[in-house]
Amino acid sequence: MAKVLVIEDEETIRENLVELLEIEDFDVISAENGKLGVQQAHKHLPDLILCDVMMPELDGYGVLKELRSHMETATIPFIFLTAKADRDDLREGMNLGADDYLTKPCSMEELLTAIAIRLEKQSLIKQQSEIQMRELRENITHSLPHELRTPLNGIISNTELLLSNLDLFEPDEIKEILQDIRISGRRLYRLIINFLLYADLEIIGLNVEKVRSLRSIQVKDSQSVIIKAATQQAQEHQRETDLEFDLENATVQMAANQLEKLVVELIDNACKFSEPGTPIQVISQVGEEFLLLKISDRGRGMTPEQVSKIGAHIQFERKLYEQQGSGLGLSIIKCIVELHGGQWRLESEPNQQTTISLELPLGLDVLPS
Repeated sequence: MAKVLVIEDEETIRENLVELLEIEDFDVISAENGKLGVQQAHKHLPDLILCDVMMPELDGYGVLKELRSHMETATIPFIFLTAKADRDDLREGMNLGADDYLTKPCSMEELLTAIAIRLEKQSLIKQQSEIQMRELRENITHSLPHELRTPLNGIISNTELLLSNLDLFEPDEIKEILQDIRISGRRLYRLIINFLLYADLEIIGLNVEKVRSLRSIQVKDSQSVIIKAATQQAQEHQRETDLEFDLENATVQMAANQLEKLVVELIDNACKFSEPGTPIQVISQVGEEFLLLKISDRGRGMTPEQVSKIGAHIQFERKLYEQQGSGLGLSIIKCIVELHGGQWRLESEPNQQTTISLELPLGLDVLPS
C-alpha cells in the first residue's frame, strides 16, 4: 500500500482528497499547512506528496525547496495541486524539482493517473538502484579484498623480514625494504582516501546547498595547478619525462584541490595503462563557457562495451593484466565534473589511444559578456 502525504490548507479539499485516496487503497497522511507538511514528510517518509502552493506558514515552493535539500526526502515524487497555473508558476515549480503540476479543479481520474505514473516511475528508479547496488556489492567483493590485502601483505611481510633479520642486512638493503613499505603504505592510504571521497561526493550530490557551495569557489591559475598535479603524479610512476603539455590558462569555477584530484586520477590511469616511454599528452583549451582539458595516452585502451560499463569498483581484464587500483578513479572524475556542472567524455581505441576530455566551467568573472 503506497503512502501519500496531502498538504492542503483548505479543510474541505483536504478531507475530500484524503477520503478519495483512501477509497483507492492508499495510506493517506495529511497536513493543514506547509510547515506541518514538512514535519510529516520527515516523520513518515511518504511514497508521494500532493501539495498546494498558496498556504500559510510555508507555501508549496518553500515545502518543496526544504524537502529537496535533505537526502531522506530529496527523491520523494512531488505533485503540485493548485489553482495557480500560469507559465511562471509552472516554471518555478519545475525548476525547484516538482514532478508534476495539476491545476484545480481536476478530475479524480486525472489525479489518480498522475499519481500512478509517478509511483511507477519511482518504482523503476528503485529497481534500477537495487540492480546497481547489487552490481556495486559484487564488484566490491571482487576488487576490495585484493586491493586491501596486497599493500597490507607488503607492509607486514617486509616488516617481519626486518624484525627477524635486522642484523643481517646492510644499510642499503634496509633502505630498499623501507621504501617498499612506504610504497605499500601510500597505496593503502590512497585507496582509503578514494573510498571516503567517492562516498562523500555521492552524498554531496543529494544536497542542493552543498552543490551550490561547491560551485562557488574558483581557481584562477588552472595552468599551474594542472602542471604541478600532473608532474607529481607522473613522478610516482617515474614517467615525468613522458608528459607533453600544451595548456591555455584560465580561471575555473572549481576549488584547486578538486582540479588537482581530477588531474591526479587522469595521470594515474594514463601511467598505469600505457608503457613507459610512450607520450602522455595534457592539453587545455579555453572555450566560451568551458575549459576543455584533455589527457591522452597510447596504452591498451578500452572497448566500447567496457567504456559503457565504467563505474565504481569495476575493473577490466584483471586476469590478463596486473592492475593496481579499485576502479574508483573514473567514477571520482565523473562525480567531480558533474557536481561542478561540467561534462566528461572518454574515447578509446583498443591498443591505440585513450583520451579523456573534461569540460570545466570557466569562472563567472571571466565569461564573455
